[in-house]
Amino acid sequence: MEQKLLTIHQQILDAKKKGQKLLAILLDPDKILLENLGRLIEKINQSPATHIFVGGSIVQNNILEELIAELKQKTNLPVILFPGDPSQISSKADGILFLSLLSGRNPDYLIEYQVQAAPILKKTNLEVISTGYILIESGNETAVARVSKTEPLNRENLDLALATAQAGEMLGNKLIYLEAGSGAKKPVPLEMISLIAQNIEIPVIVGGGIVDLHGIKNAYNAGADLVVIGTAFENDSHFFEL
Repeated sequence: MEQKLLTIHQQILDAKKKGQKLLAILLDPDKILLENLGRLIEKINQSPATHIFVGGSIVQNNILEELIAELKQKTNLPVILFPGDPSQISSKADGILFLSLLSGRNPDYLIEYQVQAAPILKKTNLEVISTGYILIESGNETAVARVSKTEPLNRENLDLALATAQAGEMLGNKLIYLEAGSGAKKPVPLEMISLIAQNIEIPVIVGGGIVDLHGIKNAYNAGADLVVIGTAFENDSHFFEL
């Protein structure tokens, strides 16, 4: 059991060490119709995805358990929770990004929800991966900023973004997640990704505002170890076709 709990994080570390780039498909249960799930899973299986993230800022449609069960049954990819709050925890998943919103100063998202989630997680076999979550200004208000009632970091203030990522690393976070937000007009700046990737040791995840293969490649070249795509993939059945 102990070996299984280390699998997801260790795989990310090993990929980083080897220079292998990873790709996660983010599925928001509130944006999914179960009758379309079979076709969506087929798309995922045909894609170069290495992970599936499940969650959203607010999840209200109560299909989380069924969604994860279907993904586990019909794909071979690790399913990792990407929760907006403790209500989005499911023991059916393989792991959870245990997020702390380092870019904001709302105590609920820095520590309160984590305190609420801890006793729930202790009763599961989920791999808990401590993740520093940093919201970057993207040209419009995203759901994360609205729900968390926090301001994203200025996309031009590279020094502040770097210091925030370094603080997360020093606090013991295993991953740093740079997030422009779902439906962002602009992705995380490439120079910001590069600066942070070159100045921390832990893996860097980048998501939000990446709408095509070119955007994925740019994030990889800048230093992202794992790129997350969601809305664009769901809306474009030919996303990975050249």
